[in-house]
Amino acid sequence: MNRTGLYIALALSLVVGLTFGIYPELDLKLAALFYDAATKTFPIKDGALAMFARDAAMWICWAFVLPSIAALIIKLIWPNRKLLVSANTIAFLLITIMLAAGILTNLTFKTHWGRPRPVMVTEFSGPWQFKAWWDPTGQCGRNCSFFSGEGATAFWTFAPAA
Repeated sequence: MNRTGLYIALALSLVVGLTFGIYPELDLKLAALFYDAATKTFPIKDGALAMFARDAAMWICWAFVLPSIAALIIKLIWPNRKLLVSANTIAFLLITIMLAAGILTNLTFKTHWGRPRPVMVTEFSGPWQFKAWWDPTGQCGRNCSFFSGEGATAFWTFAPAA
């Protein structure tokens, strides 16, 4: 990714963060578009198409990692062979995917960020009070809302461009 792309990504992140920071209820309004008050559910969530799209997106993201994993395995099996991908690239991609999607998101933030998911808030028939994205003080114990493993992994797909 060149500097212009980086600046655009950072600017968009800043605008989105500020928008939801200033108007946290926007989160509820967007989630309400997918909520069915009659059944008190988010019906698209369990649909076959939604599950397929979620799984396909994750497979696509992990396909970006596969060449590095394959190159590392081949090098371990045949140590005298030249690497298919540079060692720096392998290290960068594998370390960043483990940090972004694994350690930081799932082991650190999701465990210690108490913000409930939309399905868990009173506005959508859940037991807990809504919290803004920046407020970690909700009642959710683990696997909470703000940080997304899927989102972190999808965002990581920009790493090969670096």
